[in-house]
Amino acid sequence: MREVLMLALIYARVGVTTFGGGYAMLPMLSRELVEKRAWLTEAEFADMIVVGQCTPGIIGLNMATYAGYKRAGVPGGIAATLGLVLPSAVIISLIAALLQGFAEYAVVRHAFAGVRVAVCALIIKTIASLWRSAVKAPEAGAVFAVVFLLAVFTKLHPVVLALASAAFGICFTKLRARAK
Repeated sequence: MREVLMLALIYARVGVTTFGGGYAMLPMLSRELVEKRAWLTEAEFADMIVVGQCTPGIIGLNMATYAGYKRAGVPGGIAATLGLVLPSAVIISLIAALLQGFAEYAVVRHAFAGVRVAVCALIIKTIASLWRSAVKAPEAGAVFAVVFLLAVFTKLHPVVLALASAAFGICFTKLRARAK
C-alpha cells in the first residue's frame, strides 16, 4: 500500500510540474525512477519508453501505467496513472473556468516560449542518457541512424519503425548466435 501511494505522489509531482507533454516528462521520470529510487534500470526505462510509444494512447499515461504496474501490480498502475492525470486535469479545469483567453496574455505566451526551449534541452539530456544504455554495439548505432533519418525525412509511422527495429534486433541476435 505504501508503494502504491508513493507511485501516486511521484506521478502527481511529475504531472503537475512538467510542461510539454509526455516526452518532457522523461528527464523527471528518469531521475525519480532510475537515479533516485533505482526502481528501474536504464535499460528498463528505455523499454518503458518503447512500450509507451508503441501502444495506443498518450505516451506519458502509457509509461505511468507500465511503471506503476511493474512496481506494484494493477493498483500501482492505476495509482501512477491517476497521479499523473488528476493534478493536471484540476489545474486545466481551473484555468479554463477562471481565465478566459488565458493563452492570449503576452506574459503567458512569453513564459511558454521559454518553457519550450527548456523542455527541448531536457529531452536532449534524456536522449543522451538513453543513448548510453541502448546503443552498445555499432549495429545499434546504425539502426539508430537509419531510424532517425527515416523518422525525420519520411512519414513512416513510429510503430512501423519500432517493429522494423525489433525485427532487425531479432535477426541480428540470431545471426550472431549462429556465428558463434
